Amino acid sequence: MSTKVLDGKVALVTGAGRGIGRAMALAYGEAGAKVAVVSRTPSTVDSVAEEIRKAGGEAVGVPCDVGHRDEVFAAVDKTVETFGGLNIVVNNAQGFGTEASPQPSTVFSACEDTDEDEWEYTFRTGATASLWFMKAAFPHMKKAGYGRVINFASSSGQVGFEGNTCYNATKEAIRALSRTAAREWGQHGITVNIINPAIETRAFDAWKTARPEFVEELKQKVPVRRLGDPERDAGPLAVFIASEGAGYITGQTFMLEGGMHTFP
Repeated sequence: MSTKVLDGKVALVTGAGRGIGRAMALAYGEAGAKVAVVSRTPSTVDSVAEEIRKAGGEAVGVPCDVGHRDEVFAAVDKTVETFGGLNIVVNNAQGFGTEASPQPSTVFSACEDTDEDEWEYTFRTGATASLWFMKAAFPHMKKAGYGRVINFASSSGQVGFEGNTCYNATKEAIRALSRTAAREWGQHGITVNIINPAIETRAFDAWKTARPEFVEELKQKVPVRRLGDPERDAGPLAVFIASEGAGYITGQTFMLEGGMHTFP
């Protein structure tokens, strides 16, 4: 049986220069998709695209700051121009801090002390950027009669984790956006789903440095007693959600966190 379950499909993955995004881009390439590797740093996206090509796949690096609408639409245009269409969009990128002072992870502060510049930047690079990519990709997916949108949220937003106001709010907005689009776009063969991850990423590395006890306690709350690995855990799930086999699943939140939360 062929493992090229995404043969003939075109995928765009944001935040694909490292971590989960890179793992998903590589997995898509291995599964036969043509991949647009999207991130802010040109050298990084080119490096990941080259990894895919060396493994026998097709890929293009597309530098893009998801916090700027014109760059988002240009990235979709570049993908379609290069590969002739677009079937899969993964909205993985997320900015932290402010545009003037970006951070590698969430900045903990009490709700009443929320920095409004941080609020604006977190939403613009999270919920708003996801909407921009979805709007730009929609006509191409509709034309093809096949679309898979995978958006990223967090159980932090579901729980309302203390000190995480901006991040929690944009991640829950992404889930609401996804459910709405899922109901509207299903008739066109387009599914929209969400992944809530607990994966080893740069954000977790920053937390380890700033709050090592918090990360260690977090691991102990995970039934499988580890944080997820991008390639081992995130890549295969991303391929499944994007495949024909997941065509009857939409508007759902996939809890990629080792059983840490088991919401009804």
